[in-house]
Amino acid sequence: MVDAFNRLFPLWAVLVAATAVLMPAPLLALSGWVSPLLMLIMFLMGVTLSRADFVAVFRQPRALALGLVLHYTLMPLAAWAIALLLGLSPELTTGMLLVGAVSSGTASNVMCWISGGNVALAVSLAIVSTLLSAVLTPLIVWGLVGQSVSVPVSAMLTSIAKLVLLPVILGVVVHQCVGARIKRWESCLASVAVVSILIIIGVVVAANESHLAQLGPLVALAVILHNGVGLAGGYWGGRLCGLDVSKSRTLAFEVGMQNSALAVTLAQNFFSPMSALPGALFSVWHNISGSLLAAWWKRHPIQQAAADSADKNAS
Repeated sequence: MVDAFNRLFPLWAVLVAATAVLMPAPLLALSGWVSPLLMLIMFLMGVTLSRADFVAVFRQPRALALGLVLHYTLMPLAAWAIALLLGLSPELTTGMLLVGAVSSGTASNVMCWISGGNVALAVSLAIVSTLLSAVLTPLIVWGLVGQSVSVPVSAMLTSIAKLVLLPVILGVVVHQCVGARIKRWESCLASVAVVSILIIIGVVVAANESHLAQLGPLVALAVILHNGVGLAGGYWGGRLCGLDVSKSRTLAFEVGMQNSALAVTLAQNFFSPMSALPGALFSVWHNISGSLLAAWWKRHPIQQAAADSADKNAS
């Protein structure tokens, strides 16, 4: 039952977004919960991380380095280029940049597992990209839109440390204390994270309900293009650099699926409500596109012999 609820996350996201448009008032009343809910999500992520997950970071340095480079160059540059191409306002451009400059999303590991990707690599990328986001996210946003929008770099650094790093570290400490007992509760913890993300989506869509009729289709197009560039760039970037299909599928999700909840929280804390709109729509769309891609790849399993051969040729 719990697993079924988690798998239907894209459906719940669409329903919550629709509810926020039709009845924004109840969700607007929860606007003060956005930051605490993000901290809860990051804490739950930390609770599921074991010492073995951190050891895995050092086992695949080449694929890990490529994934991080693609993540923190392709996604922010694509966001900036798409915003310019579509003529988005400075507020929406900032929102796109925030989505492009944050760490990989929490759902990407699940999509990777479903599709037959390399889960250890996915977890490693999630850990390292999350840690790096504390420094890289504010600097990337400032570097690309700092001339047209005031970017409070130092305040963002402090905020990400509080919203992301501290909860993750606390979660890891809890995992070390309770050990393997946490395994039986992982599905329930994931459900709490899903509900938290749904509330954040609802709050942001409700806050921008008046802008959706005018800006919704344009921002949706920008988000779909951005996510598509990330998924395709992650996969083909891996293949062109000699990674096997499993690792390339992993890079597709880890590059193309962002921690949009963090982007939304930063937008609300430091910029305008409108700048949170790309992150909210990205939250809905990347889970739909990620689920569809994972299901397609699941129907086309990787031939292990071919994967081993590709890895041997690359090394």
